[in-house]
Amino acid sequence: MESKRQQKFSRLIQKELAEIFQREVPHLFSGAFISVSIVRVSPDLGLARTYLSVMNSKTSNEMLLQELRANTKTIRHLLAQRIKSQVRVVPELVFYLDDSAEYAANIDKLFSNIDIPPAPEEDEDDDTYTR
Repeated sequence: MESKRQQKFSRLIQKELAEIFQREVPHLFSGAFISVSIVRVSPDLGLARTYLSVMNSKTSNEMLLQELRANTKTIRHLLAQRIKSQVRVVPELVFYLDDSAEYAANIDKLFSNIDIPPAPEEDEDDDTYTR
């Protein structure tokens, strides 16, 4: 259970990182659209686990994740410039791919492939409930 402080801090980081990915560094990721799904912050606010959704990527998601991790220092520096007056310490950033949309699509696909036979019709003359 996150504290209110952690929740506020994670929302701030999520908002600022989203703006950074969309406005300041889209050239680093060859035009891929990166959105920040959720940010989980450690209790000491020193580590921010950031889950990202990627669309329109020309490379595989794993290659993009490696590129993200290679540019973590630059992204953290841009984040620091934006939030330095609001926080004491800029957290370390760890990026993960958020695969919840793919997971949901896979579950929907599984449900659509299920063949459920219709229920057998009951006879009106059947007196199974006799008193």
